[in-house]
Amino acid sequence: MTACPCGSGEPYETCCGVFHSGARVAPTAEAVMRSRYAAYALSDEAYLLTTWHPATRPRRVDFDPDHRWVRLEVLDRTGGGLLQTTGTVEFRAHYRWRGRRDVLHENSLFQREDGRWLYVEPVESVAPGRPPTRA
Repeated sequence: MTACPCGSGEPYETCCGVFHSGARVAPTAEAVMRSRYAAYALSDEAYLLTTWHPATRPRRVDFDPDHRWVRLEVLDRTGGGLLQTTGTVEFRAHYRWRGRRDVLHENSLFQREDGRWLYVEPVESVAPGRPPTRA
């Protein structure tokens, strides 16, 4: 079994894979953020668009073949629990672009609508070097 790209240490099939397949809905803002990171790592455009708030959702997600997500660190979270409707998750998403290491540091806003957590937008973002598409 392949380890999940989100860094949980769990197998992909029983971690973010159940969200990507639609078998389950991510129960918290952090779970959807982790599953979105894994979707970026696996180039799963359908899942990313499904979990993006309609007010900020792009028409499509462009994946750069020279861009490789390598590690996720969750730094902090506010709200975003089972009984809440909004939350933020601060993270560092480490990546390589054209062989160069870099980091996307973002505090993301999530909102729950109709029982599903959706990525809205960054509350604040700091990304040295070439900024990748939002996670």
